[in-house]
Amino acid sequence: MSSAAHAPATPEPATYTRAVLALGSNLGARNDTLSAAVADLVDPPEVRLLAISPIVQTKAVGGPPNQPDFLNMVIAVETSLSPRQLLDHCHAVERKHHRVREVHWGPRTLDVDIVTYGELVSDDPVLTLPHPRAAERAFVLYPWSLIDPAAELGGERVADLAVRAADFRDLAPFDGFEELNGANGPAVSS
Repeated sequence: MSSAAHAPATPEPATYTRAVLALGSNLGARNDTLSAAVADLVDPPEVRLLAISPIVQTKAVGGPPNQPDFLNMVIAVETSLSPRQLLDHCHAVERKHHRVREVHWGPRTLDVDIVTYGELVSDDPVLTLPHPRAAERAFVLYPWSLIDPAAELGGERVADLAVRAADFRDLAPFDGFEELNGANGPAVSS
């Protein structure tokens, strides 16, 4: 009997699928939360970071009135996780950052949505793909267009959808500095 008959089989290489994730935060140290969440999302070897967008600041869309502004960003990843496993991973990262689900579209420390998972189209109520409101949300579309100018959603360029979205005019670049107690920082005296 040859030794080849006893050699372990070579495992099949993992298949990776490109996914787009949208992140948002409007409570706490929003910028720090987003940075840490990106690291947490791509920490396991089953999720690899491909691209990360700049952060934009936006008014809250939907939900209760008078919410703090959101910081939003988009990342592109490739993953060997199934769509449901990726959703579970996103929820675990939200929980790690103290996400609570008390009020629909209410204020939150972290929100992570799967916008697309490859070319998968699903009407599963637990994980609808592409994300059912992504085509209407400039806070998702605009950052996404910055990391993938050729990206399409529903047969239209993401950048074109962004400029037509109702919230496009409310987008503002984020300079990386959090406001302190509603002010632009401490007063500087000479």
